[in-house]
Amino acid sequence: MKTFNAKPSNIEKSWVLIDAQDLVVGRLASIIAYRLRGKHKPTFTPNMDCGDNIVVINADKVVFTGKKRDDKTYYWHTGHPGGIKQRKAHQILDGRFPERILEKAVERMMPGGPLTRQQMKNLRIFAGQEHTHAAQDPQPLDVASMNDKNTKRA
Repeated sequence: MKTFNAKPSNIEKSWVLIDAQDLVVGRLASIIAYRLRGKHKPTFTPNMDCGDNIVVINADKVVFTGKKRDDKTYYWHTGHPGGIKQRKAHQILDGRFPERILEKAVERMMPGGPLTRQQMKNLRIFAGQEHTHAAQDPQPLDVASMNDKNTKRA
């Protein structure tokens, strides 16, 4: 029995559509990162891009558990001395680019490096209901039915 190593010729990529409305950010991001890497496939090879292409819609309607929407702070640095900046999660979700919350959550769950940057290009996140990948015929993935905790309870 030999160990299978995927080559670019035997990698099959599919298109997946995820509706992020009322889904918990962290749980959704872990599922997306898992599928972007291709770990759900029996032909997973760590050094190859064998994951799926993922289209996420309604990224502006994701939810946080607890008080994270008001308390969670995102930091970044401008590169200048004293250039630390911060913004709360609710400011980003209500702002101009609410899809960045989900994009950063997925990116921070990936291992990092050149392969991760290539795999992140297979992720397309849209704030609203409309997306530009209808021609690829993405298959819907019902994340809410995978586990009860994937949606926020009252």
